[in-house]
Amino acid sequence: MSRSQLVAEHLPLLRRYARALTGSQASGDAYVAAMLEAMLGDPAVLDESHGPRAGLFRLFTQIWNSVSVNDAEVTPLPMPPERRLSNITPLPRQAFLLLSLEGFSEEEVAFILGTDVAETRRLADAAGREMAAEIATDVLIIEDETFIAMDLESLVKNLGHNVVGVARTHADAVALAKNRRPGLILADIQLADGSSGLDAVNELLRTFEVPVVFITAYPERFLTGERPEPAFLISKPFQPAMVSAVASQALFFQRNSRNRTPKAPAA
Repeated sequence: MSRSQLVAEHLPLLRRYARALTGSQASGDAYVAAMLEAMLGDPAVLDESHGPRAGLFRLFTQIWNSVSVNDAEVTPLPMPPERRLSNITPLPRQAFLLLSLEGFSEEEVAFILGTDVAETRRLADAAGREMAAEIATDVLIIEDETFIAMDLESLVKNLGHNVVGVARTHADAVALAKNRRPGLILADIQLADGSSGLDAVNELLRTFEVPVVFITAYPERFLTGERPEPAFLISKPFQPAMVSAVASQALFFQRNSRNRTPKAPAA
């Protein structure tokens, strides 16, 4: 398999990770583009000693953490306001996402982050403690498959959140959200009656702001960068740690967004 074929094979899930790190499609894809430009400039920068996929994620991490990319004055790469936060997606969360969302081994994560296995474990444990301390929120589940909905409901409750309802269709989702505005939405994309979870969420987002995590059996279809696409994606079948990692990351961005919103001056 050629180098370009190897990159194309792993690019969709690298896009997913980049979007989870940055909290948006546009900025995540911009960092992936910067990584590809670095590879074109010098193919030797890709270290495949732990396999091509781990090598791509390692190179992406080096780009993500590089001063030349993160400094808006040095590079024309678009810099979203959320990325300028000094503590955005800190190293513990990077380790946790690599382990839980992307399914890398501890040895591969150590290689990607430039640490050792012991440090990788410490980082993942720190992320777990941080997520466990997060404030619970109300969660709306949009899922037409009964057993998957039950699994999600159980997972969400075990994470300390409250489930305000489970919707099987676009209309159900809109009705539930208007009555009980959730603090987080977990949404399937294809629903039972042929309606779209994406459409339901887009309708809800026109009336209030809420972090959303999408669930799909075909994540690669929504990781092309060719159209407006979800920032947070979970693949079916999913593991509990995957739901925890991505939901926590979505709430992380929502919390930081609220924290940096200027307060109105006192009357």
